[in-house]
Amino acid sequence: MFAATRVLRAAAHAERVPSIKFLGRRTIPASVDHTPKPHPASPTHSLPSNWGSSTTFSAYRQHAQQHGPLRKTIGREQAGIGGSPGAALGPVKPTEGLYFDRNELPARFRRQPLTEAEIEAIETGCGFA
Repeated sequence: MFAATRVLRAAAHAERVPSIKFLGRRTIPASVDHTPKPHPASPTHSLPSNWGSSTTFSAYRQHAQQHGPLRKTIGREQAGIGGSPGAALGPVKPTEGLYFDRNELPARFRRQPLTEAEIEAIETGCGFA
């Protein structure tokens, strides 16, 4: 019994051959083209209109927006996101037809209170007809 275990352990510690084969040595390319190009999946297949010879990526990113500005402040005239406390912005009110809470809905859309029969069915675990 122990002989089989020793054979398996010896086989496990035998010289391991990696399954990935690399082609040649790792070298850094001699020349890499860093000129800006549009992304292959971009809908316009062109760079942004304000992209010029003087624009760098870091300068462009300062004013880029994804789901809002990437920076907290863009210019000195704007406070930007987080530039002032929420209380200074005033009350938040939904536009007409929008509601923040279910209890603000018209009565026909509110949750109906449970009846005694429903409460009893839930507490006893029985179905009700």
